[in-house]
This record gives sequence, structure tokens and C-alpha cells, in this order.
Amino acid sequence: MTSTLPSPGSLESLLDKEAKDLLTYKAKVSKDLLHLPGSDFVDRIWVNSDRNPQVLRSLQQLYSTGRLANTGYLSILPVDQGIEHSGSASFAPNPIYFDPENIIKLAIEGGCNAVATTLGVLGIVSRKYAHKIPFIVKINHNELLSVPNQFDQVMFADVEQAWNLGATAVGATIYFGSENSTRQIQEVSRAFKRAHELGMVTILWCYLRNSAFKQDKDYHLAADLTSQANHLGVTIEADIIKQKLPQNNNGYAAVAKAIGKSYGKTHDKVYSELTTDHPIDLTRYQVLNCYCGRAGLISSGGASGKNDFADAVRTAIINKRAGGTGLISGRKTFQRPFEEGVKLFHLIQNVYLSSEITIA
Repeated sequence: MTSTLPSPGSLESLLDKEAKDLLTYKAKVSKDLLHLPGSDFVDRIWVNSDRNPQVLRSLQQLYSTGRLANTGYLSILPVDQGIEHSGSASFAPNPIYFDPENIIKLAIEGGCNAVATTLGVLGIVSRKYAHKIPFIVKINHNELLSVPNQFDQVMFADVEQAWNLGATAVGATIYFGSENSTRQIQEVSRAFKRAHELGMVTILWCYLRNSAFKQDKDYHLAADLTSQANHLGVTIEADIIKQKLPQNNNGYAAVAKAIGKSYGKTHDKVYSELTTDHPIDLTRYQVLNCYCGRAGLISSGGASGKNDFADAVRTAIINKRAGGTGLISGRKTFQRPFEEGVKLFHLIQNVYLSSEITIA
């Protein structure tokens, strides 16, 4: 599973007019404040934590697998879309992935550190593959078969089931800001406590969900709001945070204006000293709220589209240069032919392997 590292010219051709800015930008907040990824990340960060030795072993397994092994970076294939997005919406573009084994094969051939998917997918192939690539069991989901559609993350599996099938980690989503978020925080916190007791890593999808976040812009992607979601996630001891790449800022002010009264708490220095409108600065603020990078920030690869290769490279560069830990890419890879999915994973990984792409 080797491939040529990207040359500056090949990256610039994918990034087009953004190339120079993304590759040379100097971040507003110094990288010296961050705990950056590296081959010694588990020893440097996690040994002094309250995580037990089996969690440390599981963390090291994640960081020691695939093409990014022992770099401190992560490349993960997530395929939990069959629940919320439905099996048809997820797999009709490429029906081979109705078969769970092909999901695992893509992660292995793609050189991923791990595969994150449902209890059913991993359970049906666990004896064949649990020792070949780390499994991340996604234990809660939002299903859209109920009428009317609801937007609520509910438990589909428990931590013991994940442990029994040989999982290295469990993953969960909280819809921060939703009417059900308090219950979800409590459920996931209990689940993460039990996962740590059993020696598994915890990964949290820190997503926002409330109609009030959609105003003149979609503030579900605001740096200040998503960063607070990250901070809540590490508070319940998520070891790794998954978050969408920020696209704007000043979400607190926008929501307060929309509802006609004060909302949440923030500080003027967030906008004057800790962020700008540059995507690397906005993402660095997300990293700061992951205990300055002690809990790794992995960025979502986003939905598939016509510019998947360019979009994936752009996201990976922003995440890496901001001080993030990697990329979790699903539909961009499994909704295209198998070999193209592998190629896309390798392209993403090459960004993290390249010594020419430095921390901003």
C-alpha cells in the first residue's frame, strides 16, 4: 500500500487559486500553544491521564495502523450513513457496499487506521477482520423512517456488545443545542465511562442541531459554536473529537439576534485575538477547545460531490496546518468505484505524510 507523496505542483493544481494561501498561511494563534500530533503522542499526552493501561493500548493500536502508522495522524473510514441517510441513499450509488465485508476491505486497502460503522456491519464480519484493522462501533444513530422524521440520537447498541466483537473504540454522536441534547450528553457520558473501564477508546461526533442555528448563514458550521461543542465533548472524556470544518464565525451573536435575547456566553477576544475569517484560524480555534490538541481533532470529509478529490485535499491541509489529527472520510470514498475510493484515501493520507505541509 505505497503511493507517491504529492508534489507541490500536484497539490496546487487541485487547490487552484487557494493553493498559495492555504500552504503558506501563518496562523493568528501560535502553534506553540498546541499539543501537536507525533509518533510519541500516546506517551506524551495520554500516559499521565486517568485512562487505564488497556485504553492506552487501544489508543496506540489506532495510531499504529495503516499508512499513517506512528505519525500521530488518523485516517478513518466511517460508514454509519445507512441509518440516518438510509441504506438506499448511502449505497445505491455503489451497491457493493450493501455487503458489509466490502466496507472493511475498503478501509484495509485504503490504508486507514480504523473503520467506524454500525454494530451490525462489524458484528457480521468480526471473526474475520477484528484482528486486521481496529473497529470503531458507532453506538447511537438518528433514524429517518419514523413519521414524521425526528432528529434524535438514540442508542442502537451498548458498550459490552462493542467489546465482545473485538472493538478498539466506540463512537457516538451528540446533537448539541437540540432539545434532546441533555439526555444525549448523559447517555454518552455513561457509555464512555464504561468503554474506558473495558479498555476502549472514545470518539465523539460533536454536531450542532437546532433550527435557530440557521440564519443568514448556516451557523451549524460556526467556529465559535462548534468549538464549544468540542469543549463539551472533551469534558465527558472523549479521547478524539470529530467535527465539521468551520465555514463562518459569530454564531453566538447571530442566534441572539434571531431569538431577540441573549444566548450563551462568549468573549470579544475570541473574534479579535483568537480567530480571523481564515479557515486555518477557525479550525485552530476548534483545536484549542479540544484541550489544545490533547484530544485529537479529526475533521469530517463531508458529503460526496463533483470535486471530491480537491475538497478532500483542501480539508486535510486545513486540518493538518491548524494542528488537527486527521480526516474521517466516508461518502466521498464509498460512493465511488472501489479503486477510486482507495486512491482518494491515499491522497488524503499523503497530505499528512508530506513534510512540505507544515503546521501553520
